[in-house]
Amino acid sequence: MVHFALRSNKVITNGEMIAACVEIKDQIIHAVHPHDQQLDCQVEDLGDLVLMPGLVDSHVHINEPGRTEWEGFNTATQAAAAGGITTLVDMPLNCIPVTVNKAAFQEKLDAVHDKLWVDCGFWGGVIPQNIGELDELLTAGVLGVKSFLIDSGIKEFPQVEADDIRKAMPILAKHDVPYLIHAELDCAHTPPATIGDKYQSFLDSRPKKWENDAVALMADLAKEAKANGHDTKVHIVHLSSAEALSSISDAKAQGLQFTAETCPHYLTLHSEAIPDGKTLFKCCPPIREDENRQTLWQAVEDGRISFIVSDHSPCTPELKHIDTGDIEKAWGGISALQFGISLIWTEAQKRGFDLVEINRLMSAETAKFAGLDSIKGQIAPGYHADLLVFDDRAEYEISNDMIKHRHKITPYVGKTVSGRVEKTYVRGQLVYRDDEFVASPVGRPLLKGKL
Repeated sequence: MVHFALRSNKVITNGEMIAACVEIKDQIIHAVHPHDQQLDCQVEDLGDLVLMPGLVDSHVHINEPGRTEWEGFNTATQAAAAGGITTLVDMPLNCIPVTVNKAAFQEKLDAVHDKLWVDCGFWGGVIPQNIGELDELLTAGVLGVKSFLIDSGIKEFPQVEADDIRKAMPILAKHDVPYLIHAELDCAHTPPATIGDKYQSFLDSRPKKWENDAVALMADLAKEAKANGHDTKVHIVHLSSAEALSSISDAKAQGLQFTAETCPHYLTLHSEAIPDGKTLFKCCPPIREDENRQTLWQAVEDGRISFIVSDHSPCTPELKHIDTGDIEKAWGGISALQFGISLIWTEAQKRGFDLVEINRLMSAETAKFAGLDSIKGQIAPGYHADLLVFDDRAEYEISNDMIKHRHKITPYVGKTVSGRVEKTYVRGQLVYRDDEFVASPVGRPLLKGKL
């Protein structure tokens, strides 16, 4: 049995930062003791390094099986561990087959064997063709499901219409799982825009109205479903348009289970600073103006936005059209899985946030959302010993050679950030230390009903 303890002057536990000694037995937090408690096990003193719950990232695209040239579980979960993420939840598209039925889900589970450096849950998908298979998919152990209201870019994962959503919502309410929505809706069926290498042209091609209309539609459908006795959990992924916040607030005020997330790229980047031809900044929905970014931060602070996740969405460098700078042809998605805590801490501390609050937004709230909050997201007795040792005073410059995800590209190269992950423990097992991976993959799949 593994038995040891970590002592620090800065331990985040029970919603505060205190001096404490955390005792770990057999992968579980055994006790949180006073700082100077004498124990009959090895005790490592971390001094002023912060000991916090490992992060839980509920929005990661890994693309295995089928598109491992984009990203696979081994490299993605290594990048997660390097970023202090001890649990992630994988998205159902960009892999082949897409995770829309029990058989496809089993293929994904077969693919993860011996590749997980952190624990991993899975979202399923809702497409028009699989409504009849949702019960079986959810019973198989996915933590919830996702749909697109616009072309996903993956032909096997088509968008849903309002009637599809109406059919799915009672099933999801019965299983008490969240319905994740990529909220862009082109009501006018706009002809494809000519974008070329101009970022502003790309931004104009996916206006805030698309997000605003999509969020409003989901609020209406959630209200309709609840009136019919189905209280479905609706969640807006990667919110970019601050104008959609009013619909989210209204839905909450009406008693609907209606939440939203945003991502480091929407909180740390803005369109005015993105040069033309820099395809690494392309994502959908797009990175918008600085004024919009400031309002998103206000919504994070006041709770209209529930938490922060990466939306790590990698592809090959060729698909990014880096050399040509053709934003129109480039695949959309930001790769930055391991840098999330540093990116957010850099911005957040300027705004008066403390690490306790940031950890809540990137660990406790995401664990709760994914239905993992009985075992993840807290340093408390009985919880998994998922731990992040963080130097909150360190600074470093992001470079290509430090990237752990498969392709050494990210829009953040050259950016100086605050806070560095020193060590990551998954269920009490050290997996990352001082830029090196330790031992072998110890992560395991997390299935609803089998935690």
